[in-house]
Amino acid sequence: MGTAIRSILEVKEIDLDALKGKKIAVDAFNWLYQFIASVRQYDGTPLKDSKGNITSHLSGLFNRCIFLLKNNIQPIFIFDGKAPLLKKEEQKRRAERKLKAALKLKEAIEQHDIEAMRKYSAQTGKLTDEMIQDAKMLLDGLGINWIQAPSEGEAQAAHIVKKGDAWCVASQDFDCLLFEAPRIVRNLNISRRRKKSNSFAFEGISYELINLSDNLNRLGIDLDGLIVIAMLVGTDFLPSGIKGIGPKKALEIVKKYKKEEYDELFKEVNWLEETSIEWRVVFNTIKEMPVTDDYIIEEKPIKRELIRKILVEEHDFSEERVESSIEKLKSKIENQKQKSLSQWF
Repeated sequence: MGTAIRSILEVKEIDLDALKGKKIAVDAFNWLYQFIASVRQYDGTPLKDSKGNITSHLSGLFNRCIFLLKNNIQPIFIFDGKAPLLKKEEQKRRAERKLKAALKLKEAIEQHDIEAMRKYSAQTGKLTDEMIQDAKMLLDGLGINWIQAPSEGEAQAAHIVKKGDAWCVASQDFDCLLFEAPRIVRNLNISRRRKKSNSFAFEGISYELINLSDNLNRLGIDLDGLIVIAMLVGTDFLPSGIKGIGPKKALEIVKKYKKEEYDELFKEVNWLEETSIEWRVVFNTIKEMPVTDDYIIEEKPIKRELIRKILVEEHDFSEERVESSIEKLKSKIENQKQKSLSQWF
């Protein structure tokens, strides 16, 4: 779900060159779900191997990682750990939505309604433990670092950017800002287009950069204030938020109160009429999300045989296409190294 606060944020368009030579912390689940939803056949059916296993996530992951590495951008993937207890409501909501979509998909198949099949098929995608392990294995083959977060991947991604181990978080969701990510980059795909909402048409998109400190200064609030705004609008930890309050109204409310007056703020918005969960519980869940420093980010070689094993042998990818992609990537990396060395002479 994320939090819908875009309308109050300043978003800057950037070119891919702005990311070259940098490490980026990728919200792994955010991207994998993108691939599951978008990498599909004409009728909405996900890509599958001869054994019936879904491979949309591997296809999307392989192609996007090759794209980034060829452009001298080093992704570091962060995987979700144990979800906070407060996220159960959102997880339940997502499960119910998938069940409804599955029923509508069944009807669409019976009626041979291709457009409806495409629409509802994309809404039924699930990410299994096996799919996650396959993704991690492929990243190992590509020489890409990945980190297992103790809880929310977005919080861990924000943490490594704050430490200086990466330059930005790459995610479509704005939740990373609530975990104090200094910078997030959105729309980092290959085609620079996306499906329009409730449509099968596509629209062009730009790479977007959101700077946390710049936005907080412009809005005249601090991080705590941004967290409260997200709580009022709705987050994964209280999806409904407060009815009738959007981002701009939430900003007005937050700016009326000092931190020590937040009890009064939540009384004004009738918080306890919307939920039985005390506001501090939600606030502290976000503010104190567990992260870890137990990780290593290092340069690792490409393991051709491991890539071949996971893609070609286990999931029926075209050996010719996989080998061609690896060769082009290796050639590009060698050229980058030569250019880097030539600067010293």
